[in-house]
Amino acid sequence: MTLNRYRLQHLVKQGHKSAKKAQRLLARPDRLLGLILLGNNFVNILASSLATIIGLRLMGDQGVAVAAGVLTLVVLIFSEVAPKTLAALKPELIAFPAAWVYSPLLKLFYPIVWFVNLIANGLLRIFGVRANEQTEDTLNKEELKSIVAETDSLLPEKYKNMLLGIIDLESATVEDIMTPRNEIHGIDIEESIEDITLKIKNSRYTRIPVYKKSIDRVIGFLDLKSILARFFDEDHLTKQDITDNLISPSFIPETTPLHKQIQDFKFEQLRIGLVVDEYGDVQGLVSLDDVLQGLVGELMPEEADIKQSIDGSYLVDGSVTVREFNHITQWDLPTEGPKTINGLILDFMETIPQTGVSLILHGHPLEVLSCNKHAITQIRFLPPE
Repeated sequence: MTLNRYRLQHLVKQGHKSAKKAQRLLARPDRLLGLILLGNNFVNILASSLATIIGLRLMGDQGVAVAAGVLTLVVLIFSEVAPKTLAALKPELIAFPAAWVYSPLLKLFYPIVWFVNLIANGLLRIFGVRANEQTEDTLNKEELKSIVAETDSLLPEKYKNMLLGIIDLESATVEDIMTPRNEIHGIDIEESIEDITLKIKNSRYTRIPVYKKSIDRVIGFLDLKSILARFFDEDHLTKQDITDNLISPSFIPETTPLHKQIQDFKFEQLRIGLVVDEYGDVQGLVSLDDVLQGLVGELMPEEADIKQSIDGSYLVDGSVTVREFNHITQWDLPTEGPKTINGLILDFMETIPQTGVSLILHGHPLEVLSCNKHAITQIRFLPPE
């Protein structure tokens, strides 16, 4: 009964004979319990009767009490506590050999077991319980996440985070992982060609949006690999060179599920798109690299936005997303609503706090280390007391 059912299914698929017998027995636990308890009660009653007879013959009437006490202690230690503790700690060690014994015994005593189960199952039906109904062992998403999160000794931290990211993929949207509007690195085509050239040279991205005055008036994406080849071959770069090499922009609703966006990127053979709200205003930018980073973590080593101190506290940049923070800390801050730690604190306080303010955010104490006129830039989450 304490066998890990998922490991049992795995062993059955591998052709483990003992596992197959154990699975067949567990398919009808009422019959298995009927057989075990039939033998268990028969042996206990027989032992009690024999101990009473021996006690009477050796010590007379006083022997009954002595026999009962000794037998209770023996049965409790050697037939109940010790073997059942061993079975609970090492279920496969006991269950697999026992399955070879129970299977023929069940066939041999099936009429008696059937009769006992008929009466017992009839009583259970009064309470609305049907023993012959098959109950499937299923896990919901939160239970599966808990199992993965507790595999510290089995999985390295990076692989565990990957699995948690994949499990959480269905509930995530592009809004959770996008680069926010104010951090988009783009080119205003109406700037001077000198300024545009400087931005191209200093850009750390291979694809950047090109717009007129505002990112809401984007005219396309510039692939720097193609434009730089032309730039190095010729003496100078012109705005016409830029506009001739633009890729048509792709717009993505902010509520698009992440798993759907992966399929869209693959189907449309795209690697980048602009995230828009219900009014068509650009809210951010998302790329295939962002999606992969959301699943497997940072693709390139950069200065971490979340640093854990020796005392267990976390030094966090205000722009870090709540989802990413939960992913790293295994906390459960709400992801419905504000998407960043800064937004979550502002929504909680309904004002921009001053530096040094301390508060408890959804059960987690924190201190605001720095902020500007518009946002909180750095926070320290204090270790739990």
